Amino acid sequence: MKKDSEEKFEVFNSVAQQTDNLRWTLDKPESTISFGSTLTKKFPDLSILLLNGPLGAGKTTLVKGIAKSLGIEEPITSPTFSLSQHYPLGSPPLIHIDLYRIEKTSFANEFFLQEEEESKAMGALMVVEWPERLSLQMTDAWSGKLEYSSNKKSRFFQLIPPLERDKNFSRSFK
Repeated sequence: MKKDSEEKFEVFNSVAQQTDNLRWTLDKPESTISFGSTLTKKFPDLSILLLNGPLGAGKTTLVKGIAKSLGIEEPITSPTFSLSQHYPLGSPPLIHIDLYRIEKTSFANEFFLQEEEESKAMGALMVVEWPERLSLQMTDAWSGKLEYSSNKKSRFFQLIPPLERDKNFSRSFK
């Protein structure tokens, strides 16, 4: 029987072989969780990850994998209604925010900045769902985009480093 860490490495390598441009195909929720659990190991300088994607694309499922890699054992749920979830027992801690319900850009910016301040104080990784609600300059943030494949049976995930994101995307993510 394979160790959990061997299985994670295989999942990451199998999807990593599909791409040269940090784009992977994730065929089921389990592979999305496994991929998320390897993401922080392969990209240890992640401090802010902005997750874009339609409803149901797997953003929170990816966060479950990230949380697993940080040693967080409590259940990970979408912070759609609470707006944020803090997991201080992770290594590093995790702050998961969801801006879906905040329609005004100024409110989203203010909320994000408060959470970012706390994240920095805790030394936490911050994952933000629905970052298109923001209009802030975030030169150190990575961006992750989840989208459905044409047959809706799998998803594509593209990871965009901070410098690449600023070259290829408008700051508003719209």
